Order: sequence, then structure tokens, then C-alpha cells
Amino acid sequence: MAATDEQLEALGRYALRFVKPGQTLGLGTGHASVAFIRALGASGIKVRGVPTSEASAELGRSVGIPIVTLEEAGRIDIDFDGADEVDPRLNLIKGYGGALVREKIVTVSSRRFIVLVGDEKMVRKLGNRGTLPVEVIPFGLPLATRKIKALGLKPRVREHDGKTYITDNGNLILDCAVKQISNPARLDRELLAIPGVLGTGLFVAMADIVLVAESSGKTSVLKRKR
Repeated sequence: MAATDEQLEALGRYALRFVKPGQTLGLGTGHASVAFIRALGASGIKVRGVPTSEASAELGRSVGIPIVTLEEAGRIDIDFDGADEVDPRLNLIKGYGGALVREKIVTVSSRRFIVLVGDEKMVRKLGNRGTLPVEVIPFGLPLATRKIKALGLKPRVREHDGKTYITDNGNLILDCAVKQISNPARLDRELLAIPGVLGTGLFVAMADIVLVAESSGKTSVLKRKR
């Protein structure tokens, strides 16, 4: 069962203990990130935010968080974002919200990456929910589709409200039907080697900490082993 709004709000407030005044933070996309951004705005802690989507930028401004570009920010102190799946090694699948490439850019630009999820997102192996998002440029769609199929995945162009979904970068998302992924790092490399593929939803060995909203109401803190 998906985490409730109340559980995500509590998770967002819990994450504030990692924030210090004056920091520059990555502001993720999705339900958990929305809860964090709202909690951050309500806290009054003076920080700057680098958003991973136009929606997150708009929300950040609306709650009083100064929004800066990646160029203006330089190095980001901590990136706070959600995930669609988390495996026992804290590898992730992200991108169900459509911001995967921007999310990965902000993550890699950050000193620390903290992930916020409900416990329903915890899986034994990535691919458990059956979908891996891949962002492609429109011109490369035919080639990317063919090459991805050759890897054993089943890609389809994402639609929203009956129309082709366009990312904030002006690109397409291929939602690839997958089974459990035995080697996420290898699959990520294989997909990125396809011309026209800009990024995948596989975030391998990137998360430093995962905060999990348990159904019991408690928050678990998981740290990636080095």
C-alpha cells in the first residue's frame, strides 16, 4: 500500500534534520519530494534550491525557497529526492514522474544524496514494479526503440492524458517493460551506449541515505555500505 499523505509529510519533516542554514539543496520531483519542499518552506530554514523539474521550481518559489540554476549554485550540498524502487544495496529506479535526466544531473552535482520513500518502494530486486523509464531525443526514437528491444526490454512511448508525454527537456520517455534486473549497472551501461538515449531511470550506487516511511509510523534510516 502506498504511503499516505500524512506519512510523507512526516517523512519530509524528518528529513529536515539533515539540513543546515545556508546550504544549497537539490529539490526532487514526485510526491515525497513535494512533502519535503513544503516542510522545508514551512521550517523557515534559509537555503537555496536547485529544482529537478519546472513543477518543483514553482513549488519551491511558492513556499519561499530561493531558486537558483545549477550554474549559479555550483556544488550542491545535499540532493533530496524520492524513488520508485529501492533495492537492498540502495540502488534505485527513478523517473516515473518524468524528470529522470534532470534528477540524475542534480544528484551527480551534489555532495550527498538523500532519498525519501514509503516502505512500499522497497524491493528485493530492481524491476519489481515492471517498468524502467528511459529518456530519448525524438529524432533517435526509431533507433532507440529497436536497440532497446534487442536488449530484451519492451519499450513504449509514454503518454499523458491521451497525448505523447514531453519532458521538461523537450524529449520523450520510453517506459520499458522489464523483469527483475539482475545487473543494474550493466543494463544502465548498455542502454546509455545507444545513440539517442540521454539517460535511464537506473541510479546505481548513488544514494547515500534512504529514509523510509514505515507503515508503523516510524522512519527507518538506511545507509549505503561503501
